Amino acid sequence: MIVRSITRYSRPRSTLTFGPRASVRRASRKYSTSNAPPIASSTPQSGTSLLGAITTELDKISPRFEVQPTQIQILQSPTEFYDTLKAKISKAKRRIYLSTLYIGKTEHELITAIREALKKNSELQVSFLTDALRGTRETPDPSCASLLIPLVAEFGPQRVEIRMFHTPNLTGLRKKVVPRRINEGWGLQHMKLYGVDDELIMSGANLSSDYFTNRQDRYHVFFSTEITSYFYKIHSAVCSLSYQISPSPSPAGYTMTWPSSNPGPSPLSDPSSFKAQANALLAPLVSPPNSTKTTPSTTNTLVYPLLQFTPLLTPDTSTELPALHSLLQTLRTAPFAQSSWTFTAGYFNMSSPLRRLLLATAPARGTVIAASPYANGFYNSPGVSGMLPAAYTLLARRFLDAVRRKGLDAQIELKEWRRGTVNQPGGWTYHAKGLWVTLPGEVAPSVTLVGSSNYTKRSYSLDIEANVMVVTGDEGLKKRMGDEEHWLQEWAGRVGKEEFERPERKVGVGVRLAMWVVAILGGAL
Repeated sequence: MIVRSITRYSRPRSTLTFGPRASVRRASRKYSTSNAPPIASSTPQSGTSLLGAITTELDKISPRFEVQPTQIQILQSPTEFYDTLKAKISKAKRRIYLSTLYIGKTEHELITAIREALKKNSELQVSFLTDALRGTRETPDPSCASLLIPLVAEFGPQRVEIRMFHTPNLTGLRKKVVPRRINEGWGLQHMKLYGVDDELIMSGANLSSDYFTNRQDRYHVFFSTEITSYFYKIHSAVCSLSYQISPSPSPAGYTMTWPSSNPGPSPLSDPSSFKAQANALLAPLVSPPNSTKTTPSTTNTLVYPLLQFTPLLTPDTSTELPALHSLLQTLRTAPFAQSSWTFTAGYFNMSSPLRRLLLATAPARGTVIAASPYANGFYNSPGVSGMLPAAYTLLARRFLDAVRRKGLDAQIELKEWRRGTVNQPGGWTYHAKGLWVTLPGEVAPSVTLVGSSNYTKRSYSLDIEANVMVVTGDEGLKKRMGDEEHWLQEWAGRVGKEEFERPERKVGVGVRLAMWVVAILGGAL
């Protein structure tokens, strides 16, 4: 078994070059959705002081890392993502860790790349973390688990580890009655962390052929030992709260067991004790350091890791939602009145509090990008999941209704992304998610949020998510962030209320009923 060390992240805090900032302190509340009046401002503020206001609040919520702008690379296409990942794997010396929802059951080329890296370097260790529900769904037919297990058989558990996380929210009778095809609506291991030695790819993409060819996502590469090691601690902690997959002569080819080395009981045998152990392990990792010591900063670019571990933390000390709320509350204040933002999610179902906060910013320009039904991975899918594109259509229409009620039609637009039709020649799907914020008087974003979260009720109540918020005053990195914001819109067109009046966009009673049933059973889209 791979030996891991899980330690408390801590390092000195430092003074930013963004401008004056208050001393770092721990907040008694992680975030607020109060309707406090905007802060008065008699004179325009510089971009550095505005960024300082943002980072002062983020420092209360999350650890942070200082990086040089050149330590961040932004990839554009699925093929660039895949080629980059394989290239890094081929050169791996010490560790490969892959946290993902699932690995496609036919991804033999990727597995071959990992096998060759293991053969090339006897010191290399590989750790896989996927979701148990998704990773074993097709059993006894070929599955993610059966794809990976030959690596353990060939190189041994000391060098190759396969872990699968099972949500504590789907147990007992509920697990028995919920169909496999939709059971992910009750919670998943959803982090997308692709670490090789001292480099990390943070993405929303899973590891399967569509994400490598024709499924648009986002991909940020961090060339940072500190950031990569931090997320390795997160990966390792969740692995120790997960089932282990081992070779077996059974028809499936593997067994899923709960190792005695795990810190507590399994989520299926004792959900309450499992969550207590998870909280003890994860809470120290997600919180900011207690130290208030400051040292001079050497960069104008900060990276904040944001984790959403709501199903595992009591009290919930997750950092993604508080940080996002803090940012949007800051954008409501007078100095930020002419800010602009772009928000995108592959599955259009932003949580109600998030929608209210986005609209409350009253931006100079706001753009929301969602997948067209024809670019949704569930388009024409069999069974209940085939209703999802229509469900997202209904939610998009409700968003436009809210924009209109707020009188923000001229400022906020909804765009749908479509590149052909899914499952037809040349058809792509859209899975990108994130946020960009451009400060008043500037033309490129200074802040972006990237990672696994879909910003939905499920993301904030049932799933395990990993993201980063990048805050920069560097003009070159701002331009690259702006380029990403723009190229994602090359296949997106504005839609208005009239689009949803078309007969093919009408949402039937069956879809509305299915949405209600999922909610009643404790799930979420």
